[in-house]
Amino acid sequence: MSLTRWTRLLMVVSAVGFAGAAYAIRAMMDGPIEQYSGAALSAAIVYTLVVFIWPLISSLLAGTAAIAYCWFIEFAQLTPIPGAISQRSWFARQLLGAQFDLIDVAWYPVGVIPLVAAHWFLRARTRSDSAPALTS
Repeated sequence: MSLTRWTRLLMVVSAVGFAGAAYAIRAMMDGPIEQYSGAALSAAIVYTLVVFIWPLISSLLAGTAAIAYCWFIEFAQLTPIPGAISQRSWFARQLLGAQFDLIDVAWYPVGVIPLVAAHWFLRARTRSDSAPALTS
């Protein structure tokens, strides 16, 4: 199996795991932990989607795209459009949210930065493993 296919498979498994964790936390907890973990885990899902779409993307660019998307969606909630769409569909509510929360803006990077670091580390390790050994 090619590296691109493995990457995409890993991103699907990761996204499902992050979604499962978010819904499990939501089912068992209430309050700030539920809210903040939900923001961080939703940003992690966005990161996995970015890497799924562009498997060869750099970790920094993927992280920047994921955080920018999350911030765009969050600030769009200052308008009535996401809230109106979210009232009509559970799925839309999961994607767009319903109301702006400035704290979420800070929590999106918390969900993405560890993935950027892991992605960068794995990519660097893969490159060093595939580099020819120097002999004297």
